[in-house]
Amino acid sequence: MLERLENIVERYNELEREMTYGEVISNPKALQKIAQERASLEPIVEKCSSLKAILRQMQEARQILDDDIDEELREMAEAEIEDLEEKRQQLEHELKMDLMPKDPNDERNIIMEIRAGTGGDEAGLFAGDLFRMYSRYAAIRNWNVEIIDMNETSIGSIKEVVFEINGRGAYSRLKYESGVHRVQRVPTTESSGRIHTSTATVAVLPEAEEVEVDISENDLRIDIFHSGGAGGQNVNKVATAVRITHYPTGIVVTCQDERSQLKNRTKAMSVLRAKLLDLETRKQKSEITEQRRSQVGTGERVEKIRTYNFPQDRLTDHRIGLSVHNLEKIMEGNLDELLDALATEFQARLLEAELS
Repeated sequence: MLERLENIVERYNELEREMTYGEVISNPKALQKIAQERASLEPIVEKCSSLKAILRQMQEARQILDDDIDEELREMAEAEIEDLEEKRQQLEHELKMDLMPKDPNDERNIIMEIRAGTGGDEAGLFAGDLFRMYSRYAAIRNWNVEIIDMNETSIGSIKEVVFEINGRGAYSRLKYESGVHRVQRVPTTESSGRIHTSTATVAVLPEAEEVEVDISENDLRIDIFHSGGAGGQNVNKVATAVRITHYPTGIVVTCQDERSQLKNRTKAMSVLRAKLLDLETRKQKSEITEQRRSQVGTGERVEKIRTYNFPQDRLTDHRIGLSVHNLEKIMEGNLDELLDALATEFQARLLEAELS
């Protein structure tokens, strides 16, 4: 780690020198590029400087302990070393996290898909609860939610819902939500008071830019049909819903939430691009089958990543062995405690793999 830090400091100093060159000053684009790289390295350089200062201070304090001098000074030196050691450990941890490879998708908007799994009507009701939970979380963070497609039943449950969450850092916060979510509770449809177990699947995809995915019009089949849903003047009267089939991959996306055919097509293409980018990313990692199964699975209970146990007011994330209580608060979108724990654990695992 120290070698990597020295390389970063050297690069930072080199960038500072480059910013004084006449050919750079006269080229706004080149100057901006160098300034951005310098700004990205500055926090690490500052922490590195602080770490070096702490190490020097610790060495001086240890020197006091080695000398045969006043006992009061020795006690002060010991207390200082203890305080400096705590600061050193914290700085080294932060620097290790700073040196980890960054996920290029972290700042992107996302497309989420929630589908009812096993459990009949209760699974659909749970899928609706998850959609509401993520929508509330987005509202807390002042992010915008736009429904792309929703398939509801007559009792108000959701078979599937596809929606966008637009907000800086949305992917970084919600990317660990992909997988099978299991619920244990007494359904409102249950008259005998028995606890049922149901599941819903969640997929989180980073939104793709048009330039990142090359889609040929010849590879698409675009169908226009009448929207379906619970009421509304536009429902079943005007053909505005759009279904796009991508022949090479067999991916099918649908959007019928907007009253405009053009808007529905634009949203459907956005979902298709995200799916194709996700597919290509998985191919590049040579883990497409395993990755897709780990993200969505088949909806069977054994593939769960998380359990929402309402009788015991407990949520358990099985990937990191974390249990938290107050499900009512969580279902209202207060997810930061859980998401922070997930991010910390997975970053620690990445760091361990990086250093091994």
